[in-house]
Amino acid sequence: MAMHAAPALIPPPRGLAGKHVVLIAAVCLVAGLATGFVIRGSRIPAPAAVKANPHAASGGHMLSLAEMKQIADRQAAPLLDKLKSDPNNVTLLAQVGTVYHTTHQFAQAAAYYQRAVNVAPKDVALRTKLAASLYRGGDADAALVVLAQAQAIDGKDANTLFNIGMIKWQGKGDARGALAAWQRLLKTNPQLGAERKATVQQLMAEAQATLAHPRGMEGVGR
Repeated sequence: MAMHAAPALIPPPRGLAGKHVVLIAAVCLVAGLATGFVIRGSRIPAPAAVKANPHAASGGHMLSLAEMKQIADRQAAPLLDKLKSDPNNVTLLAQVGTVYHTTHQFAQAAAYYQRAVNVAPKDVALRTKLAASLYRGGDADAALVVLAQAQAIDGKDANTLFNIGMIKWQGKGDARGALAAWQRLLKTNPQLGAERKATVQQLMAEAQATLAHPRGMEGVGR
């Protein structure tokens, strides 16, 4: 399975305790796929690469989405220029998608990931990235459709199952659905490292707690 540079994926549900945000942020189920979690907002901290550029930001300057888009457009420009002569280059399309996703331009990211998926429909990793951009762009249902397609291709893919669980829990308030996905993840991936397995189990415990105390789901999926 081809691996591509991966963007941050799914934000934690609003109201989730800080320690749990740290827990979720530590998850990285498959080498090469970084599952960072960032709370959505109209202003976001400049990424390290931007902070290193004094012309873009300095001293932790909080960039607006408009500023981030300008940065993304500049970073994507040389890739887009290459795409003019090679429009079906999956690697380039995925790279452009990643540039826009990591700068919170989720609609544009999804568009390029979709183009990449159209060229390489069996690439599960690309579908998980497309789902991430769709979800971060506010369309949990579309993201779940894409992940279901990925699952049909590879029913054991850890990242697919993990993200199905996260979106069902956070985006749909479906703790039972999340638990089912994570249970399948653990069952079909016995090789999962002990630390990562423990992280999934902790998330399962949190989802189970919301079933025992339904008020704990308030604000999730809204």
